[in-house]
Amino acid sequence: MKLRTTLLAAAAFGTFALVATAASAQAVDPLEVTLLAINDFHGNLKPPGGGIRIKDPADATKTVNVPAGGSEAIATLVKQKRAVAKNSVFVAAGDLIGATPLLSALFADEPTIESLSLMGLEISAVGNHEFDKGVTELLRKQNGGCQADKSCLALHPFLGAKFQYLAASTVDTKTGKTILPSYVIKTFEGISVAFVGLTLKGTPDIVLPSGVAGVQFKDEAETVNALVPELKGKGAEAIVVLIHEGGFPTGDYNECPGISGPIVDIVKKFDKAVDVVVSGHTHKAYNCAIDGRLVTSGDKFGTIVTEIKVKIDRKTRDVIEAKADNVIVRTDTYAKDPEQTALIAAYEKVAGPLIDRPVGKIAASLTREESPAGESVLGDVVADAQYELTKAADKGAAAFAVTNPGGIRADLLKKNDEGKVSYGDVFAAQPFGNNLVTLTLSGAEIDTMLEQQWIKQPKPRILQVSKNFSYTWDAAKPEGERVDITSITIDGKPIDPAGSYRVTVNNFLADGGDGFRVLKSGRDQLPGIFDVDALEALIIAKGTVEPTARDRIKRVN
Repeated sequence: MKLRTTLLAAAAFGTFALVATAASAQAVDPLEVTLLAINDFHGNLKPPGGGIRIKDPADATKTVNVPAGGSEAIATLVKQKRAVAKNSVFVAAGDLIGATPLLSALFADEPTIESLSLMGLEISAVGNHEFDKGVTELLRKQNGGCQADKSCLALHPFLGAKFQYLAASTVDTKTGKTILPSYVIKTFEGISVAFVGLTLKGTPDIVLPSGVAGVQFKDEAETVNALVPELKGKGAEAIVVLIHEGGFPTGDYNECPGISGPIVDIVKKFDKAVDVVVSGHTHKAYNCAIDGRLVTSGDKFGTIVTEIKVKIDRKTRDVIEAKADNVIVRTDTYAKDPEQTALIAAYEKVAGPLIDRPVGKIAASLTREESPAGESVLGDVVADAQYELTKAADKGAAAFAVTNPGGIRADLLKKNDEGKVSYGDVFAAQPFGNNLVTLTLSGAEIDTMLEQQWIKQPKPRILQVSKNFSYTWDAAKPEGERVDITSITIDGKPIDPAGSYRVTVNNFLADGGDGFRVLKSGRDQLPGIFDVDALEALIIAKGTVEPTARDRIKRVN
């Protein structure tokens, strides 16, 4: 009946009636908003080595590496997508900085902040790596200015981020207020959309504890749910959460046949008012539906931009549909954005000689690929480097060295027949600028340290060990009992639980980082050189580094 009335009106009033009808139809069409999202960029202004690994389109049983990433291609992709979207917003889920290549790290990651601001990023959650240098430095990244203890590092005055960092769950214990805003509300054609940003509750365990002293990281779901009434009171029925926490999928980069990990339980606890979740942290790519909500993640290092199409009912102002597409930032598809090219060139002009300085050679790629026991070739080499530099009596008298796998950020790849390695390559593998610390532990404390690889960890954090240290762990044993203390040897000799041993770690671990709290009890601490300098020294000394056998850590069951 309604359709017939409309047609009769059109016949009676001609063109005017048709225009009115079209306008009426348009008015009830849902509002469409495009979200473009990245996560875990880690300052990769230039495309990361290896790009992204995906299923081979020609053979699903195999995988292939696709060259992807870099700010030049990302900026082009974002501009193209926004040019055809009437309503759009560019957001991120944290770890934009920290653990960055030398091109960014050399300038305190100011080039990355400048690059992302230039390409139009608007909102980002804080990630754990935003806290690598402490809260004060994070606030400087937001607001601009020079580092208190250094002269300005950028090529021009640092103005801070043009995008807004959000930290809904990070509270200053003195003031009771969040260190950064909890949310941003954007309006599209009169309809409000709220963006809440936060990092994982476990951040204090995976950053330098002293850097986050005085702040509390609250439960993720409880934080978001407590904000829902406030957001609704401000007219925002459509709610997007940007969270630096993630999961572990079983499928390819743009699917989700199965996912596990912290993000699953967090999303299930979210108030039903939450419509879309943009996640990160695990460096995985997925496009999921969890508890009726769209949940996405875009790999790492800028290799993917997630395009999310959201439809919002104009009457209820709530999301009625959300679909995502993880778009690979293919360097052979997207042209180089000239503004980004100019920015990179300006910083390379200053940093280039240091980045390209030859260090030595590798006989084959030294990768972070773990054995079933959790040992990697590059982990072995890094631990050996730290042991070699601290074993002398006047350097710490280390009996062995261990390092955390999260501190090793990039493979050392053999890029040509010669296998040449530059300082930039070495720095990419060890980018945190951690100092070595040699300290004393008892044999029993060493055993406790090894058990803490599983206790209260989101997944096992298997410490990488130097060549003169060995042990066996049993996967069938409960947490706290997986390492047989009699299997722990140094130079082939079983350790004495009551004995004292000098151990080299980095200052992150010495401060109890990654949950290895027993290391805070280490005695007679002697600080040493930077971990990256130790790795460089080993490569220089050897001339050509050979891969290890990955036989130091043994696993049963």
